[in-house]
Order: sequence, then C-alpha cells, then structure tokens
Amino acid sequence: MTPHIRPFRHGDESTLWQVYFSAIHQIAVRDYAPEQIDAWAPAEVDPDAWAERIRRIDPFVAEQDGEILGYADLQPDGHIDHFFVSGAHPRQGVGTLLMRRLHEQAASLGVAEMSADVSRTAQPFFARHGFLVVEQRLPVRRGVVIPNALMRKTLGSGTPRKP
Repeated sequence: MTPHIRPFRHGDESTLWQVYFSAIHQIAVRDYAPEQIDAWAPAEVDPDAWAERIRRIDPFVAEQDGEILGYADLQPDGHIDHFFVSGAHPRQGVGTLLMRRLHEQAASLGVAEMSADVSRTAQPFFARHGFLVVEQRLPVRRGVVIPNALMRKTLGSGTPRKP
C-alpha cells in the first residue's frame, strides 16, 4: 500500500517530534558529529513550543496504515521550513511523495521559487528534485555549528489555480 499525503491535524504534534528526532538521530547522523546531532535534536524538548511551531508551519503529513512516516511544509513565500522522513522509513519514496505534494501546493499558490535550508544529508535528495545550492551556511544551534546549504528551485510561471 502506498502512503498518502494529508493535511496536518491537531494531535499530530508529538508524533511529528518523533519523526523529526528519528530522522536526525538515525539518518542525518551519518553526516554530522554527535554534538551536532544533539544540538539539532536534543533528547528533551518543550512540547508546547514544539506544538506551536508545528501548528505555525502547518505541514503535510505522509501516512500509511495510521502510521506517520514523514512531514513537510511549504510556506506562502515558497520556503520549506521542515522536511523530514522517519528514521524507520528512509529511501522508501516517502520524501518523493512529500516533495510532489509541495510542488502541487507551490503551483496552486502561484509560487515562482521554492527554497530551503538543507542539511548535508538531504542535499542530494533536493538536488535530484531540481534544487540548486545557492550558499553553504554555518548556522549555530545551542552553541554548536550545524552546516547546511540554502537551496532554491525556480518553478514555471505558475498562476494560482482556482479552488
């Protein structure tokens, strides 16, 4: 059975934390040092702050048989804030389904360009989907540098679709 993409629902927040945490601790760990992983996704999180952030970005959720496999968002300006696939489900097409949905959303919004701050781990995936590295960056989280890249993709001259 193929996963389906659905809108975020209140109540998904803690499961999305688990997806985020597992993606970083099980997948990104191959490209980052332990102190970087712990600064990026610490074992302890403020659940209220996390829930507020997730509600604010309003992501799409990839789900199969009631299990959330990943999530991603597209902001009205074309920026992707979060794009994560569970550490239990890498390289199974979940990211591609989410990326396809983000492209559909971009077309419906009439967005001309998509951008994201992309981890070393995800850069090849984003490149396969037509994103180009604009700039390598060295953001600091919890006092630790966690390198990433600003990546962008120019889209066709989309016009907003009517609902």
